Amino acid sequence: MEQRQSKKMKDSLTIKTSHVSPPDTNHHGNLFGGKLMSDVDDVASIAAARFARKPVVTVSTDSVDFFKPIRIGDAVTMEAIVTWSGTTSMEVFVKVLSEHLITGEKSIAAFSFLTFVALDENGRPSPVPKAIPESEEEHWLNKTAKSRAAHRQKRKKESRDLADFFSNLSL
Repeated sequence: MEQRQSKKMKDSLTIKTSHVSPPDTNHHGNLFGGKLMSDVDDVASIAAARFARKPVVTVSTDSVDFFKPIRIGDAVTMEAIVTWSGTTSMEVFVKVLSEHLITGEKSIAAFSFLTFVALDENGRPSPVPKAIPESEEEHWLNKTAKSRAAHRQKRKKESRDLADFFSNLSL
């Protein structure tokens, strides 16, 4: 049986910083949640592809938890890292930081966990390396991934049940 390759979690680290401009904001002057969610998926997909060195697809976004508004003129930095990997899937953590560029004040603005699957040349799930944590933060993220995966599986079953229920209704 072939031994599964391993890769350090930090090898997937992807950082993206951008300026928040008026077209990116709502009538309150805050970054649109949907814009942030799109950017989170983008940076997370880069981290997953960098880790797997294969094409990837998003299969789940657990949540995007917003803690603090990101305002016009702020810089927004997203840090994404693969926290855990299964046979073909990877969990990616994204930390979103806001920075007031005049005062230098930085804050955690949001967190998100997403799941990706690597694909082979035929578009089928493909094996990925085992994620190896090194730092204290990486060990914590890796160790707690199993409970998030269990919650994700429960939520997925509930979503399937809901889809079955609604497929038999006409609204």
